[in-house]
Amino acid sequence: MTNKLLRFYLYFILYLASDLAIAQADVPAGARATALGNASVTLPDLWALHNNVAGIANLQQAQLGAYVENRFGMRELTTVALLAAIPTAKYGSYGLSFSRFGDALYSQQHIGLGAAHKLGQFSLGAKLDVWQIAVQGYGSQKAMALSVGGQAEVIPDLYFGAYAYNLNQAKLAAFEDERLPTIMKAGLAYRPYHKLLLAAETQKHIDYDATFKAGVEYQLLQNKFILRTGFQSLTNRATFGVGFIARHLLVDYAFGSTTLLGTSHHVSLTYRLKPKEEL
Repeated sequence: MTNKLLRFYLYFILYLASDLAIAQADVPAGARATALGNASVTLPDLWALHNNVAGIANLQQAQLGAYVENRFGMRELTTVALLAAIPTAKYGSYGLSFSRFGDALYSQQHIGLGAAHKLGQFSLGAKLDVWQIAVQGYGSQKAMALSVGGQAEVIPDLYFGAYAYNLNQAKLAAFEDERLPTIMKAGLAYRPYHKLLLAAETQKHIDYDATFKAGVEYQLLQNKFILRTGFQSLTNRATFGVGFIARHLLVDYAFGSTTLLGTSHHVSLTYRLKPKEEL
């Protein structure tokens, strides 16, 4: 076994074996969500296509996004993603997402289609993801995951979100009844004033302990420069990030650290087809 292959499988055992199931629902979240500890179930942005599809119902213009994530400095643990969403005047918002993780030894990729509609203060959405998991020498398996979510402004500046990923418990293989992860999450976000956002949520994988996630976002320089930080309890992961808004373009970067495995880097670009004064 080559050093490259041995190193990959060591990381696979240490990280992927315990966290890949959760990561499939969380990645790619976008660098904004990652910097907030992925306390993202209430966020109404393009990346809601992954974090809570109901959030795309609040989009005011069509958006395109690209995301790159690298974990622990290893090329084998890189995720790339492309997203697009378009709102309509009468029939809600629709989004398309694609992502790929891994290399020739192990990879997972998906394509997803989501739709969301706003009803007064409530937003409801559903998404279908088709996943393909491939392992060199063992072939590949496909599965379809159905997810639903909702968001609401409970009172002015207090927001609630809930999301259920893979409600159908899609099966990947008959061996040991291998399935895509089924994950439930719910949380709150509060904006004490327009420059500050506080977010917190709880996430439960049906086969793992629940995790608590929290994040803070603060806007500077006339809301053009943004600072973020967050935390996840189950993985003891601290995250930090920045964002910059330049008319049509949003650039976000996040840096994450775990005590055992090292650091990760996340970059996302969002292009809005029309300018918007405030997120």
